[in-house]
This record gives sequence, C-alpha cells and structure tokens, in this order.
Amino acid sequence: MATDCEAWLNANPVEAEDLSDSFVSGDEDSGRAVIANKNVNNEINGNWLSSSSNNIHEARLKAKAKRRLRKNSSRDSGRGDSLSDNGDVVRGTSVAPSSPKSKLLDRKSRLGKGRGLPKKGGAGGKGVWGRSGEVYEPEEVDEKDPNYDEAQENCVYETVVPPLEERDFEKTVTPIVQEYFEHGDTNEVAELLAELNLGPMQSEVPSLAVSLALEAKASHRELTSRLLADLCGPVLFCSDMEKSFDKLLRELPDLVLDTPGAPQLVGQFIARAVSDQILSKSYIEGYRGRVDCEYTRAALDRAAVLLKMSKGGLRIDNQWGTGGGQRPVTQLIKEMNLLLKEYILSGDSKEAERCLRDLEVPHFHHEFVYEAIVMVLESIKGEKTFKMVQQLLKSLSVSSIITVDQMRRGYERVYMDIAEINIDVPRAYFILEQFVDKSFNMRIIDEKLRDLCPCRGRKRFVSEGDGGVVKLESY
Repeated sequence: MATDCEAWLNANPVEAEDLSDSFVSGDEDSGRAVIANKNVNNEINGNWLSSSSNNIHEARLKAKAKRRLRKNSSRDSGRGDSLSDNGDVVRGTSVAPSSPKSKLLDRKSRLGKGRGLPKKGGAGGKGVWGRSGEVYEPEEVDEKDPNYDEAQENCVYETVVPPLEERDFEKTVTPIVQEYFEHGDTNEVAELLAELNLGPMQSEVPSLAVSLALEAKASHRELTSRLLADLCGPVLFCSDMEKSFDKLLRELPDLVLDTPGAPQLVGQFIARAVSDQILSKSYIEGYRGRVDCEYTRAALDRAAVLLKMSKGGLRIDNQWGTGGGQRPVTQLIKEMNLLLKEYILSGDSKEAERCLRDLEVPHFHHEFVYEAIVMVLESIKGEKTFKMVQQLLKSLSVSSIITVDQMRRGYERVYMDIAEINIDVPRAYFILEQFVDKSFNMRIIDEKLRDLCPCRGRKRFVSEGDGGVVKLESY
C-alpha cells in the first residue's frame, strides 16, 4: 500500500500543508473534501496534472497514519494502539510490559492458539514425570514396531557380581573376620560372604580365618571353630575345608615364625573340625606315612591324640574355653579364687597377671579385688597373705591390668560387706583398717577412698570422763 501511495504522489503532487503529520480538524477535513471534489490542478516540474477521485485522498491519509503508527510503535509498544477501518489511530488500554523472564516461565502456549491452558495439561516442565497422582499402566509391546525383538520378551535381568580376584581376596575378607571377632554373629558373616562371588577363592576362607585366629586370643579361636562349623553347608563345602587345612599344613613352616605354637594350635583346629563333622574321620589317616615336615607331623599327632582322648570323655568342643563375657559368673569367681590360691603358693606375680588377662573379663576385675581382700581378712597366715596380696594389687595397678575404677569398686564392695564378714572374722575391722592404710601408702588407692573405710564403734567407760554413765553404742 505504501508503495502505491508513493507512486501516486509522484504522479500527483500536493501542497505542503497537506503533508503535515498533525491530525486534521473537522473543518479542514470538510474543506479539503470539497476541494478534492473539484478538479484541482497541481504543477510538478512544469507539468499540470489533475485528480478528481476521493479514494486517492483516503489512501494518502491511511498511509500517513500507518507511518505515524510505525514511528510510535517502538516507544509505546505496550499501549495497544491500533487502526480503525478509516485509518485512524485507536488508543487502547495501556498494558504493563512483560519481561523476557516472565515469558520464559509462562506455561501457556506461545503460539497464540488454544484456550490458554497450560502445556501438556500441567504435566510438562523440568523434572516432572507426568501429572500428580497419575498411575502408569504397563505398556503393551507393539509387535509391528520395527524395533521389536521377540527374543527380549522372556529376558530376566539380574545383577552380575564379578568373581573376586586373588589380589583383592585378603583385603575384602580380612575385615569381615576381624569384625566377627567383635560381634560373634556367624549369620552376618555368612550373609556377607554370600554377597561376594568368591569363585575359586572359596576354599581360602577357612585358612584365612584360622591364620588370623592363631595370632588372636583363645576366645577368638573358639569363635573361629564355630564359624567354620556354621559356614560348612550354606557357604562352603567339606571339600573346601579339606583344601584349606591342606594349605595350612603346607604353610606351617612360615606360620611358626610368627606363632611358635602354630603346630599344636592347627592340630587342635583339625581335631575340632573332625569333631564338628566338617572334616572326615579319615582325613588324618590320609597323611600317615607320607609326611616329611616335622611341623606337619606335630600338628597331625596333636589332632590324633585329642581325638583319642575324646573317646575317653574329653569334650573337644570346649578345648579353647569360653570367652570372658560368655562364661557364668560363678565359674569366673571359682577361677579367680584358684588364681589367688596358686599365687599365694607360688608367689609368681607375672603368672598371676597372665592368668587374669587370659580370663578376658576386664569389666569383672572388681570381683578379683574383692576376693583378694576377703582372702586377707580370712587368712590364717595373716602377715604373709597380707604382704603378698598388696604386692599383687600394686603390680596389677601399675601395669593397668586393673583400672582405677575397678580397684575402687572392689574396695567399696568390701566396705559394704564388712559388717557381715565381721560376724565370721571378729578382727575384720582392724585388719581392714591396716590394709587400707597400707594400700594408701603404696599408692594403690587415693585419700578419698581411704577415708571411706568404715570403723567399728566401741564402748566408752567411766574412766574416759562420762560421769559414771556407760554408753552402749551399737557396732
């Protein structure tokens, strides 16, 4: 349209006042319409041209209005201006300009079509997996799909664990066995080993457990024997046990370097395994006459002797003893009394320390202190037992085998029971006072514990200034 108007203006020039951008008033518009009805002649470059059509004038006005609208559109883009059918500018209501960010976050269709609803019914957007509460049904496979593969219909997907390599075996299994020594739960060990794909390293588990138990305590060896018996079947086979013990017998020369008593200990493990029926009874007989290593021969001889003794009534299932906290209290008290009696006879404090440590009951050492003091109070050979017990308590305190807390609890228990002990031992209060004072001087106990020692009350007589009144005080 603009191109046509410019061509017409070139052919029919108009006056300068008609080219103004200002709005045309009603009078001027009517006057110009009258002039337009007449044949007005205009001169361009000396050529006179005439135009008598009203349509040409209207086209010129529309072109001016469009130019004015384009010029103001960049400044007033939000005002909503538009053109009427006559070419006049119609002012619309002002619309607040919208930022580009708000347009990006707008979930409505940007095509200007539709009913203004959110895209995808509100199920679109980042991190959205459909409408809330929508339940997806199993999708049926389309057999006509070009990517359809009939072989994948009956596929079962499972997690594949690669076989455990030899270089990673010891790093993986050693923490499991060491943790078992703390909690003693064989089921947990079986579950952890079942999760590993041991493969050919399956027969190495018993040998690793036994080698770790050789350097541990007697209670840990008992736990190892129980572990081997519980693993045989669910995780390991009897053939794995035989291969494992064969390896232990071959490695005895190396094991002796770290554990001098390894042949006897391995022999005990073999005897216990035969007793638990995880090794065949003919296992030891299979080595007869074809053993060259002296350590292997000593281990097999030890196992054979224990098996013969079991036929006479020896319980091999208790050869390692029971762990400290798993034994009855009465049994622990008997063993502590035997330990004290042996010490009084031999006077070997080192042996007493070793025996007390082997009991593995550091939480029960207060009973040992209690029994030692009661032995002093009830002893016939008072002076000798008095000195020996104090020397033993002093050495145990210095070596921290008996802690300060356990020592204090042992003395406090004697303080609480002294009244009952005094019934059988009339001089118990006097001996206890001397023992406590001597213990304080040797720095076995502190001053606060010494001051808690109970003293026996006594009668006060007239000679002490009571005015002839005898005070009867209860003990």
